[in-house]
Amino acid sequence: MPVRAAGAESGRGIPKSRSETMEELEHTCPQPRLTLTAPAPFADETSCQCQAPHEKLTIAQARRGTPVDRPVRVYADGIFDLFHAGHARALMQAKTLFPNSYLLVGVCSDDLTHKFKGFTVMNETERYEALRHCRYVDEVIRDAPWTLTPEFLEKHKIDFVAHDDIPYSSAGSDDVYKHIKEAGMFVPTQRTEGISTSDIITRIVRDYDVYARRNLQRGYTAKELNVSFINEKKYRFQNQVDKMKEKVKNVEEKSKEFVYKVEEKSHDLIQKWEEKSREFIGNFLELFGPDGAWPSIACDSTASPAAKLEASYPPCPGGAAGHSDLALPM
Repeated sequence: MPVRAAGAESGRGIPKSRSETMEELEHTCPQPRLTLTAPAPFADETSCQCQAPHEKLTIAQARRGTPVDRPVRVYADGIFDLFHAGHARALMQAKTLFPNSYLLVGVCSDDLTHKFKGFTVMNETERYEALRHCRYVDEVIRDAPWTLTPEFLEKHKIDFVAHDDIPYSSAGSDDVYKHIKEAGMFVPTQRTEGISTSDIITRIVRDYDVYARRNLQRGYTAKELNVSFINEKKYRFQNQVDKMKEKVKNVEEKSKEFVYKVEEKSHDLIQKWEEKSREFIGNFLELFGPDGAWPSIACDSTASPAAKLEASYPPCPGGAAGHSDLALPM
């Protein structure tokens, strides 16, 4: 259905009133992204040009899935420096607040951020691009304002603002979202404990030497790392010491493995030697012991030496006496 321009005539040729015309206008607001094969667009490239009336919604209405002819436009803003899982989780919550949501994400510029919060690791362009490649984001607003104004909300046709419920004091205000909350446009999200940009920076600062040595090993120069000549030599020496420690550790592990194998072999040899020794001693006692065959034969004065020797051998399996084929002198 084509969009009817303001002042269009009715079927009877009588110009319609503005209210009648606005009621017939279709919503042409951008729809949520259905494909993730391309990054989210910037707002200034695909801004909402819809001329249909943008009626104010309540949270209850939005949760019921109304209106049906357009998505609920949800806005979330932040610095998003060193974009991490906590940021992504917050945006996921904002995206899934309502059945049909269009998520706009505002990212503050370097000038505003450095003025009100402090220096960032990533510049504004890097932060913009990080947000564009988050799957939950439908549109990115560059150079977002620090405090949301009615004009900004109207320009982007924002229905609700999503942020954690902790009062955010900045720019001379105890809570920059206070007026949004009073207008019934604020929807709280939950922070992810245990991860934040400040925590990540703290880890790097705490283990500065480790990361400086790491990057020196990877080919970065001391100038690029802003490391003094003395510290560079110290880090390189520490890297060499660590390499030697690793080599010694490997040698120790291999030595332990070798000793274990030798001990295992020695144990097997000793066990076999003991078995053979017991077998030899048993055979010796069976032959020469007090109850053995040799003493009884030796005491028989009537037997010849050859008979005595032949009788000392055990019988063969066939039943004949052992070694009967030996030719002995008579």
